[in-house]
Amino acid sequence: MQLKRIEQQVVAIVGASSGIGREAALRFAARGAKVVVAARSEPGLASLVNEIHQLGGDATAITADVSEYEQVKVIADKTVATYGRLDTWVHSSATAIVAPFEQVTPEEFKRVIDVTLMGQVYGAMVALPHLKREGQGALIHISSMEGRRALPLQSSYSSAKHGVEGFLESLRVELQHEGSAVSVTSIKPAVINTPFYNNALTKLGVKPTGLPPYYAPSLVTDAVLYTAEHPTRDFIVGDVGKILDILQRLSPALVDSFLVLAGFQGQQTNELKSADAPNNLYEPVPENDRVEGDFGNLTIPSVTDWLDRHPALGWGVAGSAVGAAFLALLAAQAFNSDH
Repeated sequence: MQLKRIEQQVVAIVGASSGIGREAALRFAARGAKVVVAARSEPGLASLVNEIHQLGGDATAITADVSEYEQVKVIADKTVATYGRLDTWVHSSATAIVAPFEQVTPEEFKRVIDVTLMGQVYGAMVALPHLKREGQGALIHISSMEGRRALPLQSSYSSAKHGVEGFLESLRVELQHEGSAVSVTSIKPAVINTPFYNNALTKLGVKPTGLPPYYAPSLVTDAVLYTAEHPTRDFIVGDVGKILDILQRLSPALVDSFLVLAGFQGQQTNELKSADAPNNLYEPVPENDRVEGDFGNLTIPSVTDWLDRHPALGWGVAGSAVGAAFLALLAAQAFNSDH
């Protein structure tokens, strides 16, 4: 399966006003791709397009709520109307609630599913006809390691990401059966320092956090750009994500025990935050339209991502890489205990 070089591509990026989507748009544009950026936040999209134009790039913005199929369809249709085709679809929209399951209302749970799962489904539905017409292309879906291993206090988000994984597995096999040259990629980040935790609705009484360590958004966008040119089934971002994947396969009960010990207090900061604070469950939060979140001090590098992007080196060095990943995890734990 062959994909175009990035400078030859027309790329639609959904969920582009902040975080991974925003950085991906900037990186694609810097590499010469024509980009269409979509999100609910009109101010966030406007500032993003302005930034891309200042870099000399070509970008078009579309305001859309991914929970509405017709609005997602407009993104794909306008991309083709503006630039003549669609080569890569990157879908990163998500929303989340951090709360015990019994405190989540049916409407709130459904909203997370509508945005974080159904939005991804709608994206594939509207992008596929255009990609097939081109005879090739890439569907790149930003999933999560929570699609492999659910976390406490995030039942709706974990459910949505598990749904994304099941959906993509089914779709991928159907396309292979057809002999289609459309690549379907699931990118599964570990904990990334984006405004995700600023935007989440919390009922913990405090600002939520991911379980450290964090990784920089640039690691995820590295994976996005790589898979836009190199067909890839799955891409786990972050050494700790790979370790978690191994542990979950070996002993889910062991991971259960770890999360009983660390998964509750570990997702809470000391900063007070009420359930009435601004969150992006139903409306965008324009003040969070930026790439990075508030946890840069907990960000560490990742060793194994580079190896995944350079497969010609082979995974004969996998043993040393995994060893390095474990050392990175231990170092991060020591850092956290000291701070």
